[in-house]
Amino acid sequence: MFVQGPVPGLRLLLIIIVSAALVVADARFDKLSSVRSTLGTALAPVYWLGNAPQEFSDWFSGLFVNKEDLQQENEDLRARLLILERRALKYAALASENNELRRLMNSSEVLDDRTILAEVVGISPDPYSHEIVINKGLRDGLREGQAVLDAHGLMGQVVQTSQITSRVILVSDSSHAVPVEVVRNGLRAILLGNGNTDTLELVHVPDTADVQEGDLLVSSGLGGRFPRGYPVAEVSRITKEPGEPFVSIEAAPRAELNQSRLVLVVFSPVDPRTALTEPEDPGSADRAAESNAAEEEN
Repeated sequence: MFVQGPVPGLRLLLIIIVSAALVVADARFDKLSSVRSTLGTALAPVYWLGNAPQEFSDWFSGLFVNKEDLQQENEDLRARLLILERRALKYAALASENNELRRLMNSSEVLDDRTILAEVVGISPDPYSHEIVINKGLRDGLREGQAVLDAHGLMGQVVQTSQITSRVILVSDSSHAVPVEVVRNGLRAILLGNGNTDTLELVHVPDTADVQEGDLLVSSGLGGRFPRGYPVAEVSRITKEPGEPFVSIEAAPRAELNQSRLVLVVFSPVDPRTALTEPEDPGSADRAAESNAAEEEN
């Protein structure tokens, strides 16, 4: 006796309904974040396996390094260490002077941002999405929104975390924006990604603004997402169209978005006075303000 299975059209309709429900639940109610985190944790071995050939190749090539190359590398590292130590002494003196000036101006001292070292273990296969995967996650204290740097500048920010990995969106992604300022004169603007890892766009800059090719753009700290003062890009080309109120400005990112394997994830410092006065419950401040207002009315 032949039993006919479900109608193919009914299967397709059920799949469409389930897919639409999942999309709405994720976009409007954020119900699938835990599922994405679990999937990210489960896919961590896949990233490691994909990175294993490169790790093995580096290890194998290191077995055949001769003595002369090791001695030369050691001398280069010593010379670089001396240079870094000199810079550290200089920066320490500048930081001490800066803190003294802040004390004289009756302002709180600014501490260095705490960072954690991470390694890039995967990249997004989507050509229209500029994202990478790093080998640090919730167990290392990472949270969404943290800034990510390499040795040259700002790379992006954490957008999703699992227990042992995190997904980072790069500044070159077309959906990414960074508030920046020109180091030379403090002019503030917004730097947008355009899907090109070699070029970023500085938008809504008036044609009368003082911006020059070669100007360094650093994060302004506005919006509270990125710490202030990290190099982001350098102005590479300025185009002025007659009659247009804004100029077209392109900037080259300072970070090596397609090459860096080691990155730093930034933990922004917390002002101790803010930590002591900030309520644990986000709604408690509103309730306290309402009760105070009611007492004043009575």
